[in-house]
Amino acid sequence: QVQLVESGGGLVQAGGSLRLSCAASGLTFSNYAMGWFRQAPGKEREFVAAISWTGISINYGDSVKGRFTISRDNAKNTVYLQMNSLKLEDTAVYYCAAARGNVLLLRTTPASWGQGTQVTVSS
Repeated sequence: QVQLVESGGGLVQAGGSLRLSCAASGLTFSNYAMGWFRQAPGKEREFVAAISWTGISINYGDSVKGRFTISRDNAKNTVYLQMNSLKLEDTAVYYCAAARGNVLLLRTTPASWGQGTQVTVSS
């Protein structure tokens, strides 16, 4: 029932910024945590960030903490990922994810995925 659609990916130079958006539909209940994962070719999926329904609880992966900021607008059913000080290693397909529960549940067992949006950081 849940559908997630990412947007905002693209090509950016190292040190630059980019903001991703994830539009959600089909979230029947108000207890969905949402977040972002990323995966580069030949690499394992990596957790990036998660946010609770209320926005009170937020988790970041160690590799992005201090550079990325996650937020959400429940009125618009949208979650955002502001990415600053981008590095070459940030290059990946970024996937939006959702889970009915807290941010820990989102990190461990996300139930829904978007199709992904490509982020490429160049030198």
